[in-house]
Amino acid sequence: MISEKLDKKILVTGATGFMGKVLVEKLLRSCHDVKSIYICVRPKGEHSIQTRVQNLLKCKVFDRVREEWPNFHEKIKPISAEFTKPNLAISSEDMEELLSEVNVIFHCAATVRFDEPLNRDALLLNVMGTQQLLGLARQMKNLEALIHVSTAYSNCNRKNIEEVFYPVPVEPKKLLDLVGWMDGSLIEAITPNLIGDWPNTYTFSKALTEYLIQQEKGDLNVAIVRPSIVGASWQEPFPGWVDNFNNINGFLVAAKGVIRTVKCYPTNVADFIPVDLAVNLTITIGWYTAVHRPKSPMIYNCTSGGLNCLYWGDLETHVRSSFTQNPLEKPFRIPEVTLTSSHLVHQYRMFVYHTTPAFLYDLYLRLIGKKPQAMKLLTRIEKAMRLLEYFINHTWEWSSGHTNMLMKELNPKDKNLFSFDIRQVIWSEYLNNYCLGIKKYLLNEDLDGIPAARQYIRKLKTINCALKATLLVIIWLVFIARSQMAHKFLSYIRASSTLRP
Repeated sequence: MISEKLDKKILVTGATGFMGKVLVEKLLRSCHDVKSIYICVRPKGEHSIQTRVQNLLKCKVFDRVREEWPNFHEKIKPISAEFTKPNLAISSEDMEELLSEVNVIFHCAATVRFDEPLNRDALLLNVMGTQQLLGLARQMKNLEALIHVSTAYSNCNRKNIEEVFYPVPVEPKKLLDLVGWMDGSLIEAITPNLIGDWPNTYTFSKALTEYLIQQEKGDLNVAIVRPSIVGASWQEPFPGWVDNFNNINGFLVAAKGVIRTVKCYPTNVADFIPVDLAVNLTITIGWYTAVHRPKSPMIYNCTSGGLNCLYWGDLETHVRSSFTQNPLEKPFRIPEVTLTSSHLVHQYRMFVYHTTPAFLYDLYLRLIGKKPQAMKLLTRIEKAMRLLEYFINHTWEWSSGHTNMLMKELNPKDKNLFSFDIRQVIWSEYLNNYCLGIKKYLLNEDLDGIPAARQYIRKLKTINCALKATLLVIIWLVFIARSQMAHKFLSYIRASSTLRP
């Protein structure tokens, strides 16, 4: 069994991230024999390592394991580490312990920002950080497996993506040397030429990292998992859990009425993977890699498109239905998001439903002596939309041979405990729980307030109908007035013509 084989000491990087939290929780709850979990944490702003770890362990994602085992924190061992600094900035004492104790590494640490400058976290964290972790792993005396979490979009410049390593246009080590001495503004200027047909620095850096692992793994027992869009949990630790505004989560908050139009082909595949399925696959890969020790590194595409298709148009329908039944509290206006593949229609709707209301609202704020803010918010939203447009307006075909093979290796109990079969997901149910999770966990809204939220929506609709009716009356009166003026003018012309000699 997987849980019995993972009676190890495990190192998890990126444990404070979305997928990292679920991974740590699942290991604690389902692998009772795990001896300890080292988590790499760095100070962030005014928050010390101790404060960040305390906040992490208080997170709601651990509520279930906290109930079953109140002392779960005893197996968590924080390690101060900074992946953008030499030797990961790990102390000599911690380094000695890691080198002698760690058996399995799950490497989740990465920047997920699409617009990260190439010479900052995109290369330093995603590429150089992984390079340094590989160097550390090669020194570990008892390491059995290293699992790297990449992305299904690391090679999104290809239409068909196999579970193989792909070449990159530049050697990662040469590029790291380049950014080491070149001025930041110059790197920014040449970034478009460097990344070529990759849509952003994030996907490009992930492709570089995969290539780097292939080149520098040495004798390490390595595997790579490539999840697509990682969404809210399907079942574990409870349905719909989500804790960040990244990727599509921010768009689902459009149910607040902020966004009215999205440029997208409704028939394109929306490739979602619930975070708990991605984590179950990652843990299973760790078990298989450590036990079977494949001769060469294996890559596992963790996607849904080829197995259980969800289309953007269907997603819009399910989300609209869910938020109609369970609306978010006090939206800015009636939530009405429309998908359109027409650039012209999208631009028109942007002007009418985004730019004009934001401009008028800022004008109102100025008139009452307050600082304008709507146009600034709109600019941020439009930027986020542009960053995601590439992924919602393209489709890919991913192979899943290795993932399917792995499923066959599991016994019935493990298939149930570490399920990663996307075919079991019913999208309508999943998206309904996703929307409830957005409301409950991300926006901290009480589900008891749903009746009041529905009443608020009805009030907005009444006001909207009243405004439309008022506008129609004004247009009708103007039309009648103009018609009467035209009639009088014509009568005057006729009268004048009859009086002429």
